[in-house]
Amino acid sequence: MGEEETDHSPLIQIQAFSSRDVLLGEGPLRRRGNVWSAVAHIIAGVIGAGVLSLAWSVAQLGWVAGPLTMILFAVTTVVSTYLLSDCYRFPHSEHGNIKCPSYVDAVNLYLGEMKQKVCGILVHASLYGATTAYVITSATSISSIENSLGPLEIMLAIIESSLQITRSGTGAYDDDGRAKRTGTLRSAVAHIITAIIGAGVLSLAWSTSQLGWIAGPVVLLFCAIVTYISSFLLSDCYRTLEPVTGKRNYSYMDAVRIYLGTKRTWLAGFLQYLSLYGTSTAYVITTATCLRAILRSNCYHKEGHQAPCKYGDNVYMIMFGLVQVVMSFIPDLHNMAWVSVVAALMSFTYSSIGLGLGLATVIENGRIMGSVTGVPASNIADKLWLVFQALGDVAFAYPYTVILLEIQDTLESPPPENKTMKKASMIAILITTFFYLCCACFGYAAFGNQTPGNLLTGFGFYEPYWLIDFANACIVLHLVGGYQIYSQPIYSAADRWCSRKYPNSGFVNNFYQLKLPLLPAFQLNMFRICFRTTYVISTTGLAILFPYFNQVLGILGAISFWPLAIYFPVEMYFVQKKIEAWSSKWIVLRTFSFVCFIVSVLGLVGSLEGIISQKLG
Repeated sequence: MGEEETDHSPLIQIQAFSSRDVLLGEGPLRRRGNVWSAVAHIIAGVIGAGVLSLAWSVAQLGWVAGPLTMILFAVTTVVSTYLLSDCYRFPHSEHGNIKCPSYVDAVNLYLGEMKQKVCGILVHASLYGATTAYVITSATSISSIENSLGPLEIMLAIIESSLQITRSGTGAYDDDGRAKRTGTLRSAVAHIITAIIGAGVLSLAWSTSQLGWIAGPVVLLFCAIVTYISSFLLSDCYRTLEPVTGKRNYSYMDAVRIYLGTKRTWLAGFLQYLSLYGTSTAYVITTATCLRAILRSNCYHKEGHQAPCKYGDNVYMIMFGLVQVVMSFIPDLHNMAWVSVVAALMSFTYSSIGLGLGLATVIENGRIMGSVTGVPASNIADKLWLVFQALGDVAFAYPYTVILLEIQDTLESPPPENKTMKKASMIAILITTFFYLCCACFGYAAFGNQTPGNLLTGFGFYEPYWLIDFANACIVLHLVGGYQIYSQPIYSAADRWCSRKYPNSGFVNNFYQLKLPLLPAFQLNMFRICFRTTYVISTTGLAILFPYFNQVLGILGAISFWPLAIYFPVEMYFVQKKIEAWSSKWIVLRTFSFVCFIVSVLGLVGSLEGIISQKLG
């Protein structure tokens, strides 16, 4: 029997790699950092909570000693880093020059184990203290937000308006006899951003890669303009005949019924609820993809980028469904302002991360990827299918007209609801278009023909893995709220229909108060529990059956884009404003509607072909 060998390896384990591995840098993974990425890391590490105290420090030292002290520490830091950077490689007697991946490892190799222990205590104490300081600074910053005029104030201030109905008491009513509406411009912007920025933003880089550098941004801007025109027309239809004092239309369906009659109401209702239902299903797919991406990101970080790291989607879809069953107990949109605040903040966060990672990759590559015509295909037919599918994806990313009147129904008056809604639409569309263009263009510039279908889950980015995890977690939080934004109109319609159909049914109309420890009392209704739970189960089941992200988005965008976002708003506007046939405004809007119809048909055809190919393949 042979003797068991003793492991005399140093602190840094040295493994044997092929000649190719050696060329890549003594390990299985290639280090891709350059001077720009290093500069970014250093700035992120240096500029922190300390910068906020420098003015006070200079005030204590005076005009001479203050700047001199800062320059002295800057020079000291340069000298220190100059010396330390030469210690990255250690001349090991047996293994040659080996890398020191951390400060503590370098101290161990150069100065011995005793000094390493002292160094380790100091390093970790310093890191712990820095994180404690960051907690203090964060609390100080958050407490000052209410006095700021930045974009965050728009969303954070909505929490107050979401509680005003409760504070107003039962004596405050609007002109229709309902509880006084307290929504504001800020709450409307938050609702719209929550509705617009969702699953669609992650596919825009892929869509731009299919369309190319000219058609991609042009299509994005075209859809933004179309969405604003549509919202402008529809917001005047909230009140019948007179946009300030007319009878209110509480939902999209109510407006179609009043302006266009019963027959077209059935068609509009079918398409609206199909779009809302499909969007909820798409959010289930996206959530599962993001949760799986978090696991894969950690796996790739530990095992290497070539590791299989395969995980299923079904478990995560079911988990998301369980969360939505609980969230569905929220009565209606009037009680959801806080959900929209969180969701809107999350959408800004992960969109900014995607934008930043794309920009960093462009800088690292040193050039802008992509071409004028987009990703090449094996033949013209395949290229056309992909272009049509990209049109459907972009169309899905914008319109929110199916819930515009529901959002407008939350606004206080005066000022007139239509004026507030037009302002909110303009602000929200400008904000989302900026993020869309940045995410789409930087994503395409970073990856070119290799742009993934989903920017944050398709693993164009591998590092920093913790930032990828955080971005995907933000997407999940946003989609939790977004799912409710699109589901609540269906819930409300079901509640109203059943109440009218069965006015004497206790199952439909009776509410029971439930009080849990440490939580406010809330009302339960047996019909709501059964219907909303069944709804969530059905969307989850459909997502498990058709888990195709880009193709599903394309179909949903094509279905809702022309009929719901263009045709019905234009037709209702004709009735509201009494536009005569063949007048100049009539011709312009008819032409506008026809062009959007062509775009919608092309997107639907391309996305259907994509799903059929995926399912058969």
